[in-house]
Parts: sequence; structure tokens; C-alpha cells
Amino acid sequence: MLLFDLDGTLVDSGGVWLQIDLDFTARRGLPHTQEYHDFVAHTTAPTAAQFTKEYYQLPESAEKIMAEWSNQALYEYAHTIPAKPHVRAYLDQCLRNGAEMAVLTSSAPELCRATLKRNDLSRYFRRLFFAQEIGLEKGDPALFRTVAEALGHTPEACVLYDDSPVSCRSAKEAGLKVIGVYDALFAAHEPELRALCNGYIRDFGELLRP
Repeated sequence: MLLFDLDGTLVDSGGVWLQIDLDFTARRGLPHTQEYHDFVAHTTAPTAAQFTKEYYQLPESAEKIMAEWSNQALYEYAHTIPAKPHVRAYLDQCLRNGAEMAVLTSSAPELCRATLKRNDLSRYFRRLFFAQEIGLEKGDPALFRTVAEALGHTPEACVLYDDSPVSCRSAKEAGLKVIGVYDALFAAHEPELRALCNGYIRDFGELLRP
């Protein structure tokens, strides 16, 4: 069973979220700190919004913060964000080989579905799993065990493709095989990912067979 992260793995959306975060803090005259970036880059929108509210002591509710992010993000996901290099070719190869595939993402469901549709990727996946609907973060190994069970597989029978060091570490702890995927957002973590994961790729072209 093959599990694919969405942002930074299947689609090149990291720059969009960085810009959304920069715009959000700039509108309020707030500093965009590395500590803030490191937390929100690894978590679901509800957790990130609550953290943002508390970190910056904002009067807005977490729900209003999420709505502000979503309004800016939805257009990008539906119209501009491209698939990562060689993604469709690799998914075609997996499909020809009879692999079962699913998406496991911290992204909001409406954003995930919009960009999968835009990039003609929906047809490859048996199911879509959303961490925020399950109620677990990707930093929690229980999320990966829960998804494997829902798919009728043991964690050891699943392979995760993900760009986030936090997700990769948790998936390994849960028993999955993990393939780290390069993304510019986590470029500084490449040595860590190479040491942690069962394999590491700069893009999916490395996995294509002649």
C-alpha cells in the first residue's frame, strides 16, 4: 500500500503557504519568526490557527484565522499550484504495477481536492485521508497506524512518501517504510531525511523504470 503526502510531495505548494504566512503576519505588523514557521509548517490548519492566535496573542478566533488563510489558498490550489516533477509518470507506473495508492495529508479537504482535480491526480487514489478529520497530527505515529488499519493493511505493509521530517519520523516509528521526498521548504533537513528514511529522492523521476 502506497501512501502519499500532498503538499511538497505530490504538488509544489510550499511557496504558497510561506507567502500566506508572510502576508498574514505583515498585515498585522508582526514578525515572522523561524520558531513560528517551524511549527505551522508541520501541522494541521486547526492546530496551526490556535497556535497562531496564542503565539501572537491575537483577538481573532482560530476559525477566523483559518478562514483568512483558506480564502487566500483556495484560488492557488485550484488554479496555479503544479504537480511536482514526474509525479504523474510515477503514479502511472505504480498503477500499471497494480499498486494501491492513497493520500494522507494535513491539508484542508477542499484544498486537497481542488489541486488534485487541477493536476488530474484524483484518479490514482483509492482514498483520501485528512489528518484534521481523523483528529491526529502527522507528528503522531498513531495517525499512520490508524490509516493503515482503515486500508486493511499492517503499517509494515505500507510505504509513505513525504517531504516533512516530522511526518517521516513518526511514520517510521509506526512501522511504515518511508521514502523522503526533496522539497525546497525542508531543504535544510535533507541530511536528516537521508539518514532517517528507507530511501530519499530529489524527484520522482529517480523511481521511473525504463
